[in-house]
Amino acid sequence: MQVLEQSVVVFSQNYLPLCKVNIKRAIVLLVTEKAEPLNFYTEEGWLVRSSSLVLSVPKHIRLKITAAERMWKVPPVNRREVLRRDHHSCQYCGVNKNLTLDHVIPRSKGGLHTWDNVVTACSRCNSFKGNKTLAEVGMRLRTKPKTPLHPAVSFAEKFWVDLQANLE
Repeated sequence: MQVLEQSVVVFSQNYLPLCKVNIKRAIVLLVTEKAEPLNFYTEEGWLVRSSSLVLSVPKHIRLKITAAERMWKVPPVNRREVLRRDHHSCQYCGVNKNLTLDHVIPRSKGGLHTWDNVVTACSRCNSFKGNKTLAEVGMRLRTKPKTPLHPAVSFAEKFWVDLQANLE
């Protein structure tokens, strides 16, 4: 793989992994001194050569500048966002056609229209379940519904799990 197609992990000043950027963007951050190299355990990285400069670009960099954290709001509970969270598949059988939304605890029985009570369901499972609870019908959810996480938090969780797997 070519060097310019690589990606670099960017950390905040607090060492929170924020995102991945392409190596060109990482070079700009390093040359303008907005970021510094961050080497955890090894001196891994790439040598990038130009006509007048040879730059060592590490796999991880840390921002030196403070950036105002962008405000992130939990997305509304609507069809598009629930389908995205549930990876466009029925949470009862796994099918990905004829999808609808289902309230795990029906609204008629006190269930709310919240992230932890709304799931994606195919029309067959939704009509089979009807206006009953999971226990009454004997159905189970494939994954527990939950509120979406801030993108930086989910990236950080994935980064640390991947890093730990690489160290073992």
